[in-house]
Amino acid sequence: MTILPVPRSAIIVVAAGSGTRLGAEAPKAFVGIDARSVLRHALDGVFAASPAQVVVVAPDGWEGDAETELRAAAGDRADLGRVVTGGATRQQSVAAGLAALWGDIEIVLVHDAARALTPPSQIDAVTAAVTAEHGIIPALPVVDTLKKVVDGVIVGAVDRSELAAAQTPQGFPRGPLEAAYAAADDSGIEYTDDAALFSAAGHPVRYIAGSERAFKITTPADLQRARHLLGASVAATGTPRVGIGTDVHAFGGEGNLWLAGLEWPGEQPLSGHSDGDAVAHAIVDALLGAAGLGDIGEHFGTSHPEYAGAHADVFLARTRELLAEAGFEIGNVSVQLQGNRPRFSPRRAEAEGVLSAVLGAPVSVTATTTDGLGFPGRGEGIAVTAIASVVPGVHRHLKAGAQPSPSRLER
Repeated sequence: MTILPVPRSAIIVVAAGSGTRLGAEAPKAFVGIDARSVLRHALDGVFAASPAQVVVVAPDGWEGDAETELRAAAGDRADLGRVVTGGATRQQSVAAGLAALWGDIEIVLVHDAARALTPPSQIDAVTAAVTAEHGIIPALPVVDTLKKVVDGVIVGAVDRSELAAAQTPQGFPRGPLEAAYAAADDSGIEYTDDAALFSAAGHPVRYIAGSERAFKITTPADLQRARHLLGASVAATGTPRVGIGTDVHAFGGEGNLWLAGLEWPGEQPLSGHSDGDAVAHAIVDALLGAAGLGDIGEHFGTSHPEYAGAHADVFLARTRELLAEAGFEIGNVSVQLQGNRPRFSPRRAEAEGVLSAVLGAPVSVTATTTDGLGFPGRGEGIAVTAIASVVPGVHRHLKAGAQPSPSRLER
């Protein structure tokens, strides 16, 4: 019999909120996304991460339901979990979770059950980043233009470069976190999140990159977004999903032409926010569309200056990561480009090899002219259409020999 080491970390899953804004009859954590509740999806992610003690903080009267969800998600790790009753506020609920920790726990993560689609990789990354002095939060950059408003009047702009949107789980060294909670209890101050409480006690908090899938389910629109991302009925059967992407670029950029991941010296370049590689951009849109993850503008558009001038390998590698986080593997991609130049066939095999290597899946590319019709036929630019298939992939954290279930898909 193998004796597993006692985990040094714990995850407090806060599921005691009422969810009034969701407009549901049950507490938010027990509302169904698909055949599974918000809490169950959150726990699926928690137990797919590295082993840790798991404490679920449930609303008063819902402890039995929480216990059922915990055991269903835990499988052979059920001994790592327990359920406690939450308090009237989030801060009181987290305090109840802290009181239930084992003595050997050194690192504490506090996670909102409402962030039900948080990738297990984000949970592990937070755990790994916590130090004896620093707390850690995952966060996303703020991309919207922000304004300061007073009495309904805009009085100025807010510099978004200094802002980040906080997510969970938030991780802390246990001793300083417990001391910070004791100080907050003495002061009677309620903080918006654990990082604020930890900082108020004089401890530094750093951040790591978050995930767009770790959004908080608060409104009915958020719930619909979660359902769309999961594609539950399709993912459960393993049926491939297909997406289509199109892109057009006019000639008129600077430097050499970049197309299908290759540089074409002496050819007229395409204009664009990045390198204008219409083949790569159409592929990105096809893959994101197949997985239900939005489009290229959402992930790589002008609001993301870090991608200005980027080449195909950057776009495609990041897209492959987004699909993996969402639980999809790339099946294949087929691309057709329309244009008079460059003469593509001599480098077709080279282009297909480069694109296939980055995506880890077969990519085929064909090229055609339009017999002088339309802007491609007039030599004004290039048009590209791509079709991609993706399939649900088994989560990388599954132990060897474990039987995968729909809940363990890396969605």
